[in-house]
Amino acid sequence: MPKLVKLYIKNVIIGFCIAAGFVAMLLWFNVMNLWGLISQSSDGVLAVFLLWFMNGIVFAGVQFAWVIMAMAKKDEGPRGGTPVAHHFEPAPVRAEAPSGQKRQLSKRR
Repeated sequence: MPKLVKLYIKNVIIGFCIAAGFVAMLLWFNVMNLWGLISQSSDGVLAVFLLWFMNGIVFAGVQFAWVIMAMAKKDEGPRGGTPVAHHFEPAPVRAEAPSGQKRQLSKRR
């Protein structure tokens, strides 16, 4: 089996294990009365399975993406050109009113 497929399967298993822990914590801490809803319903097992499975898909994708992005070659040293010392000076700007227009002031009542 290719190394990439092994890596993918391993990270999918890790993602689904993390999802199982996440769903267990949701039920343990009774978030939004989730434990009460599941234990009172005849379809509670299906709800827990779907919650675990959907979260497992998300966590598996994130886990695999994290591992793939962590494999990138790290750059050594500074990137770009030489550092430049910045000296900021104000630039004089001349502001003139457009010719032919009168200045209008609003009056308060």
